[in-house]
Amino acid sequence: MTDAAIAFGPVLFVVLAVLTLFGAAVVHFGRLGQGRAVVLAAVRAVAQLAAVSLVITAILRSGWLTGLFVLVMFSIAALTSARRIGVAVRAHWVALALGAGVVPVLGLVLAAGVVPWKPIAVVPIAGIVIGGAMSANSQASRRALDELKARNGEYEAALALGFLPRPAALEICRPSAGQALIPALDQTRTVGLVTLPGAYVGVLLGGAGPLQAGVTQVLVLIGLLAAESVSVLVAVQLVASGRISRSGPAPRWTWRKRPSPGQTS
Repeated sequence: MTDAAIAFGPVLFVVLAVLTLFGAAVVHFGRLGQGRAVVLAAVRAVAQLAAVSLVITAILRSGWLTGLFVLVMFSIAALTSARRIGVAVRAHWVALALGAGVVPVLGLVLAAGVVPWKPIAVVPIAGIVIGGAMSANSQASRRALDELKARNGEYEAALALGFLPRPAALEICRPSAGQALIPALDQTRTVGLVTLPGAYVGVLLGGAGPLQAGVTQVLVLIGLLAAESVSVLVAVQLVASGRISRSGPAPRWTWRKRPSPGQTS
């Protein structure tokens, strides 16, 4: 273990417990939500990382197991995003939006050879890209659906002006959904000035030099931007076409048809 590695021991667990309880207390007493959610998220993180740590060595010895592990990560990301949006019964459409962003990015960096075809390299890069696309997809879809619900009158007005249902929905929800890219844009703009993200720090802790760490982080950030941009674009299109919609009756923009010429509405 290098001198820069995080110290593992009882003190670490005490610090983690204090931070978890502090975050939960802030959320609870600040009326930002349920403090229990913070505790559960922290417990899940510890349990899941402990489980992964136990099996990751075996997984990284096999290319097939590595591919299966990445597929499992992607599936969990799609289901998590679907639950966050509220469309668990249509998780395959969420998976489509995620895949549209993740697959081209991972395919390019692997095919070009900038990321070696080694499990130890593929797993972390895939996890970062999938995780970023998942968050962006969840935020974009939620924003788009909320906007369509809140501004349904404007949607109806657009139809009255001659817009078809999908273009009318896009005019309403696309700008707000695009705000899901703000975190990735801000992180990329300020990297090295405000933050030193995980990939950079991780490569440094692994013993590589600052230049190699910087190259790795730039690749991750730009890859994330590309993956999230495509995922958000596809998600918005799927929301506007009614493929992604919350549980319950289908939104009006998914079934409403404009009357044909000469037909009364």
